[in-house]
Amino acid sequence: MNLPQAFVDYTSVLFGPQRWAQFLHALDEPAPVSVRFNPFKCTDENLFAHQTPVPWCRHAYWLPERPNFTQDPLLHAGIYYVQEAGSLFLDHVLRRYVKEPVSALDLCAAPGGKSTLMRAALPQGSLLVSNEVDRRRANILLENMQKQGHLDVLVTHNTARELAKTNLVFDVILTDVPCSGEGLFRRDAAAANEWSLSNVNGCQQRQREILTDSWPCLRAGGLLIYSTCTFNTHENEENVQWICRELGAEILPVTVPTAWHITGSLLPGFDAPVYRFIPGITQSEGFFLAVLRKQGEPERATLPKSLRNQANGERILHVLSDGIPQPELKDKEKIPSVAQALSVTTAADTYPSVELSLEQARRYLHRESFALPPGTPRGFVRVTYQGHALGFMKNVEGRANNLYPKNWAIKKW
Repeated sequence: MNLPQAFVDYTSVLFGPQRWAQFLHALDEPAPVSVRFNPFKCTDENLFAHQTPVPWCRHAYWLPERPNFTQDPLLHAGIYYVQEAGSLFLDHVLRRYVKEPVSALDLCAAPGGKSTLMRAALPQGSLLVSNEVDRRRANILLENMQKQGHLDVLVTHNTARELAKTNLVFDVILTDVPCSGEGLFRRDAAAANEWSLSNVNGCQQRQREILTDSWPCLRAGGLLIYSTCTFNTHENEENVQWICRELGAEILPVTVPTAWHITGSLLPGFDAPVYRFIPGITQSEGFFLAVLRKQGEPERATLPKSLRNQANGERILHVLSDGIPQPELKDKEKIPSVAQALSVTTAADTYPSVELSLEQARRYLHRESFALPPGTPRGFVRVTYQGHALGFMKNVEGRANNLYPKNWAIKKW
């Protein structure tokens, strides 16, 4: 792989000769593939042959090779999520520090992997606000969260500064901040081509602005989880130091077995507990995480179950989903939404159901219309694959109209 010379000069010194050699070797190998099953929908986690457990995350496994996930209807049904193994360490962190229901915010959430993980790891009764500032990416986030099917997740589209103006506060905030993306080099050549030291410095400044803006949203005694998918100390250890110095946070340790081969701080003179995943040393693409606590007298944060009414006056909150799937009104007819079909709380007998074959399920996800079996009731029909809901069709004379969302449809196999 062709790496920018400035990256080589900096990172080879940062890693040291042995780590650097292992890292370079890993970049020439296929990227590891890992999936995490949705515990709210999946009771049998033996879907893939030769899957190997990821030790720092429940319900997560490495696969020996990358299948064509797009062709698998179970992915679209929200049965599992394809997620980079290093980022799955968040599960271990949450289970260590969060023992009772909380209000949580995933500030930079798209495409949704860490939000789906958070909802699985947080205690029952918790409320998660999954937020993304970029509107296009927010729509992708909404799709992925709705496929998971859990009610207690709200999807919003706001800046950190706008969220702070709402005066809402959270027990836990994840800031997986936009970064220079050094951990993407193996799977995305463009990430390497776009890398520069000036971009690293720009990312560091942007990260600090996001942290400053979001800090008022964290209650006293609350947890801030800071993470990136990059390797350099400017965006990692130096920012953790900055959070402690400028925002008054304390760093919390997380116990990890040595067998996990997680690397600690690489910043000279800074030996606080931080956690770095390096390709070739850990089976991952690259990830950095630190856990911090906001000082002050601990207090419990409270959030309303619905945030739609919060968008008034200066409380500007752009809610894409309040967690309660609703039918859509079209020409005075209530059309059930795909979110209703995918929700884990929708009773299977609310609508008549038809089980699809693999070929039919793929045609459905491609948004084709086709006839349902003779005897299928007229009207709205919930279609399933291996017993798991995919969405709705409207059965009319001679055919069934496909109601799968246009923006979710698979364009090609």
